Amino acid sequence: MALTRFPMYFEYFARTFRIDETPDGGMVGYLYNWRTGGFDPRTDLIDRVLFDMGHPEISTLSARDFADETERNRMRDLRGDGPIFALYDTIRGVYAQAKAEGRRLTEQEADLAHALRQRTFRMWEEDFARQAAGEPSSLNYRYDPNG
Repeated sequence: MALTRFPMYFEYFARTFRIDETPDGGMVGYLYNWRTGGFDPRTDLIDRVLFDMGHPEISTLSARDFADETERNRMRDLRGDGPIFALYDTIRGVYAQAKAEGRRLTEQEADLAHALRQRTFRMWEEDFARQAAGEPSSLNYRYDPNG
C-alpha cells in the first residue's frame, strides 16, 4: 500500500487546488479564490479531483508549479501597491522585453521570473498567516480581471 504524501497539488479548471492532511488523518481541500488571492476551504471537491483525473481540466502539479501557477493567477487578476506588485511589474517587464525583441525568454530570464514568483508566493502566504493570527493584512490590493 502506497503512502499518500501531503500536501497534494492540482490544477482544477484553471485554478490551483491543494489537499492537506488533517490532524485526525482526514483530508481538507483548498481552492484558489480569484477575488482574494487566497484559498477557500473546498473539501467537497476532493473526490472529484482525486477520482476524475482523466478530465482534461484537472491535473496534478508539483509544489513548484503550484506556486508558479498561483502567482500567474494573482499577477493577472489582482492590482495593488507594495513590494509584491512591484515584483509582478518586474516579471511583466521581463516578458515584455522578450516580446518586444521577438524572442522567447532566455534561461536566465525564465529563472528570474520563476524565482520572483516563488518569492511573491511566500509573501502572500506570510500575509495570510498574519491575518489568520488576527493581524491586519499588510497588502493593499483589489480584484481587477481586466488588468
